[in-house]
Amino acid sequence: MIFCVEDDPNIRDLVVYTLHSTGFEATGFSSGEALFAALKKETPELILLDIMLPGEDGIQILKRMRASVDWKAIPIILLTAKGTEFDKVTGLDSGADDYLTKPFGMMELVSRIKAVLRRSGQKKTQAELTAGEIVLNVEEHRVLIDDQEISLTPKEFYLLSYLMENQGFVFSREKLLSKIWGFDYYGETRTGDVHIRSLRQKLGPAGDIIETVRGVGYRIVRK
Repeated sequence: MIFCVEDDPNIRDLVVYTLHSTGFEATGFSSGEALFAALKKETPELILLDIMLPGEDGIQILKRMRASVDWKAIPIILLTAKGTEFDKVTGLDSGADDYLTKPFGMMELVSRIKAVLRRSGQKKTQAELTAGEIVLNVEEHRVLIDDQEISLTPKEFYLLSYLMENQGFVFSREKLLSKIWGFDYYGETRTGDVHIRSLRQKLGPAGDIIETVRGVGYRIVRK
């Protein structure tokens, strides 16, 4: 579970929606008061904390948490419209694990969250991913559709799991080549397209969940 403390409802709702879309559990709060009430019931994996909040501001909340025996180890990423070096240093010196200045991209936010969780030893792991009728078990390296196992090559499996982990997000061919094959994109290559086509064929009707976004790339459609 990730807590997002942000008084702007539009930003808060977008962050929570993005986290849900990328496989995280998340909930939002508009103030420090609401956050501390929730902390008495549940300890999150990470907190996204806006600095400019009504009542207690983010720095005060951060210092209060770092002084607490129960909450001092929770990773915290500060979110703020302030971008000066002084504000950044103040936040980090007060115990923040990372710092993002608004406006920030949602994919960058997700990337920062994963990096902080890795560093804190609390990386979110998901043994099983689902998308439509497809069930992918990461630990067992198996893909099932209606309890029938589908045989995939290692690259096809990795490609499918990466898309399923990031449902709703569009990935360019260049990004997929870099992530799955581990090399930079140079010129025209159909490697990714060939694997997507093969993956769709093996998945049968369930393969329709992999959508081509013309001129951009591919994504898994949320259902």
